[in-house]
Amino acid sequence: MELKGQNILVTGASQGIGAAVARELLGQGGRIIAHYNKNREAAESLAKAHPDSKVATLAANLENPAETEELFRKSLEALGHLDALVLNAGVFLPHPPEMATADWWQVWRKTLAINLDACGLLTKLALEHFKMRGGGRLVYIGSRAAFRGETEDFLGYAASKGGLTSLARSVARAFGRDRIVAFTIAPGFTRTEMAETFIRQKGEKILQDEIALPNLTVPGDIAPLVAFMCSGKMDHATGTTVDMNAGSYMH
Repeated sequence: MELKGQNILVTGASQGIGAAVARELLGQGGRIIAHYNKNREAAESLAKAHPDSKVATLAANLENPAETEELFRKSLEALGHLDALVLNAGVFLPHPPEMATADWWQVWRKTLAINLDACGLLTKLALEHFKMRGGGRLVYIGSRAAFRGETEDFLGYAASKGGLTSLARSVARAFGRDRIVAFTIAPGFTRTEMAETFIRQKGEKILQDEIALPNLTVPGDIAPLVAFMCSGKMDHATGTTVDMNAGSYMH
């Protein structure tokens, strides 16, 4: 039980990568806050599967700074303290350049608000808390899009993940003496609920053709790495970005 006694907030824990991460952390002995936006039923099913008070569920719309700040405050109330923060919640919203400018800008702002602004605010709050406690860990779920770019329909997504990667590296560089470490995981296309719309529209073959492995990445491939980062056994790799993209992009 590598994480026994650790308290961890996981954003976007009701489905996809976040749900797999939450299950992995629980399986290794951690106690978690499972954040969700609208999918209350899925988040609560996780709690019901662990009736030993290892899971608390909290709702927050991360597009709203007040709700984001309240999420952190309520997490501390529920668990007493946090040892790690997994910043996973995000959106992947198309906004092709032929959209009306006002509509394009609305999607851009929503993407940045959830994928980057909320992470920045939660990072600030976590840094204050971790400095008082003598250390802590932040794990950012980024994307290969930060390094290879994205298609014309997802400029905001790529920009947000590029900012997230730089944020993680800056935290690692600036706060290491406070025993605060930060990591980024950069998945490629991962088979999640969020990705199914893209698969239906574009077809799976286009995705299979760009990877080196025979199977698309699934959330369960990513979750053990998050747990390892939270365990403390990777602390001297602080600032590192780990690619998890089935060999579709290497740098």
